[in-house]
Amino acid sequence: MRVVLASLTTVSEVPQRSETLAVVTDLLWAHARPEDGLEHVKPRPTDHGIDLYLFVRAADDLPAIAQMRPLLDRARHAIAAQGYSLAAD
Repeated sequence: MRVVLASLTTVSEVPQRSETLAVVTDLLWAHARPEDGLEHVKPRPTDHGIDLYLFVRAADDLPAIAQMRPLLDRARHAIAAQGYSLAAD
C-alpha cells in the first residue's frame, strides 16, 4: 500500500464547515472505481484548504499516483462545488 498526498486549495471566502472533511471524503468514494485501488482516505485541514492522504493499493509510488489522477479528475467538479480546487490547478 502507498500513500498519495493530494492538496485542495480553498477558492472561496466561505469558511470551512465542520462537515466539509467528511463531505470531500464521501465525494471521493462516490467517484472511486475498483481499478483505482483506493483503500482509505484521511483528510486533514490546512491553513489554505485540505490535504488528502489517499491510501492506495499499489506496489510503487508512481503507479499509485497514476491510479489517483483519474479519480481526482472524476471528482474535480464535485469538489469545486464545495469551494476547493486541486492545488496543481
